[in-house]
Amino acid sequence: MKIGFIGLGIMGESMCENIIKKHDDKVYVSDLNRAQVEKLAALGGIACEDNIEVAKNADMIITMVPKSEHVKSVYTSLLPYIDSTKICVDMSTIDPSVSLECAAMIKEKGGQFADCPVVKSKPAAINATLGILVGCDEEIYPVLEPVMKYMGCNVIRMGGNGMGITMKICHNTLVAEIQNGVNETLGLARKLGISIDDFATAVSYGGAQNFYLDSQKENLKNENWTTAFSLENENKDLGIAHRLSEQENFPMPGLENCINVYKRGMDKGMGKQDFRTTYKIVNEK
Repeated sequence: MKIGFIGLGIMGESMCENIIKKHDDKVYVSDLNRAQVEKLAALGGIACEDNIEVAKNADMIITMVPKSEHVKSVYTSLLPYIDSTKICVDMSTIDPSVSLECAAMIKEKGGQFADCPVVKSKPAAINATLGILVGCDEEIYPVLEPVMKYMGCNVIRMGGNGMGITMKICHNTLVAEIQNGVNETLGLARKLGISIDDFATAVSYGGAQNFYLDSQKENLKNENWTTAFSLENENKDLGIAHRLSEQENFPMPGLENCINVYKRGMDKGMGKQDFRTTYKIVNEK
């Protein structure tokens, strides 16, 4: 089975690299940034001039692009090349409604579609330890799963089309709410004379222990704001969650609070910075 990968950004680059290293057939690659295409070609991928060349050659077409409008644009452009031999796999984080729209377009042409967004960030993409949340027809999951496991160590089918991306939005919203709790309580603890190390150790002893603090404490202590997952991307995801909560008439006060924090960051021009910089926003004077 020939695989195509469209979107070689922060996450897509490492995800595609793992496919190239582990897959025993051709991997076609495409990105607007030609330097990224050449980088993956040097690792064994086949450089394509555009997305259409990927679609013509690949049996499974994987996309990892920033926003809903990008995903819709890519799949709309590929429709003339979609038939019953093609499986399209979108691993982007987008509006579930747009994902379902793309699934319907692809299926109308006879192809298959899966939404397979990932959880965790760049280090996990490098190490192939991502979590992957799958929404697809049950019969194609056995074909998808081995490819997903090139990139992640935890793969779960959440249900049919749209369920993978819906779970991803719920996941990222919970991360932001946990993050905001860490930002506030850590900030208070430090004002009262407790170090970050002691705070993290004490939290690990009780019910407040959480992956976010465990994975970010060294970065927070060292004031390392190197971007692994941008503030603007999490802001986008919270916006999607807000629309879903309004759609279901389900108020989420914790979500609203996080949105306010991220809005402050965006207004300050911090969108390209890592999302952990919300610590500075919450604790600014």
